[in-house]
Amino acid sequence: MQPAPGGSPPRSPAAADPFDYAVLRVVPRVERGERVNVGVVLFCRARGFLDARFEPDERRLLALWPDLDLEAVRDHLDFVRRVCAGDRACGYVAELPQAERFGWVVSPASTVVQPSRVHAGLGADPAAALDRLLATLVRPGRSGQG
Repeated sequence: MQPAPGGSPPRSPAAADPFDYAVLRVVPRVERGERVNVGVVLFCRARGFLDARFEPDERRLLALWPDLDLEAVRDHLDFVRRVCAGDRACGYVAELPQAERFGWVVSPASTVVQPSRVHAGLGADPAAALDRLLATLVRPGRSGQG
């Protein structure tokens, strides 16, 4: 068994741990309230896990908002991914502890990319949970079942 982050007792790989996650959405015109889910960010303190995954459907985004600056959206999502990974090139925020980086990523914003409210989950494999959430909440036409 691996020791848990922070010197806690060793954790069983099969033990379920709580995690928090938020959906990231593209909201090109805040006043209209329209949005499209493009990714998920997940934080599991017990596993020392913070990651974000994205699958923006650019054709769908452009069909809804032809003037959308896709390059700006891609840059924003890449920045979020790099902050989660602790890439020092992203400045001070990427050097914060994971919990604070997660808090920064999911804080309300009036930008084109916005987070949902934070939700909670429970699982033994945060990476697999992130994949399931992406399939369920972001990929068009998927229910996440099966």
